[in-house]
Amino acid sequence: MQRSALDLAVGIFVLIGVLALGWLSVKLGRVEFLGGSGYQVTADFPSVGGLKAGSAVEIAGVEIGRVEGITLADYQARVRIRIRSDVKLQEDSIASIKTKGLIGEKYIRINPGGSDRIIPPNGRIREVEPPVDFEELLSKYIFGKV
Repeated sequence: MQRSALDLAVGIFVLIGVLALGWLSVKLGRVEFLGGSGYQVTADFPSVGGLKAGSAVEIAGVEIGRVEGITLADYQARVRIRIRSDVKLQEDSIASIKTKGLIGEKYIRINPGGSDRIIPPNGRIREVEPPVDFEELLSKYIFGKV
């Protein structure tokens, strides 16, 4: 009788541990179920230069969304972005791809515009700045074409 109670306690402990690990992996992986909250906008960049799905989207250093996916459209990279529903982007906002730190991860920084018109859900950010290509800059510097 005492052995089965011990086995039951160990089984419950292991089950709670597995559930905690599952919850932790979902939270740390920032997995969204049922499409997540907020609204989606797109931006077409000439190059994404290392940007990946799941990368952060920030305004003034505050995370306001995530990159949902990157596809090719008309020989440009179409980036789908999910923005929090409490954040409204002006029509003349500028999206640029930046790097955190010297060789850190890529993220999208949005500079808000001054327009009174708001980008609707499934709308598009028209003004973009591609990432700086450090390899190209370095080769121009080395070969004296700067």
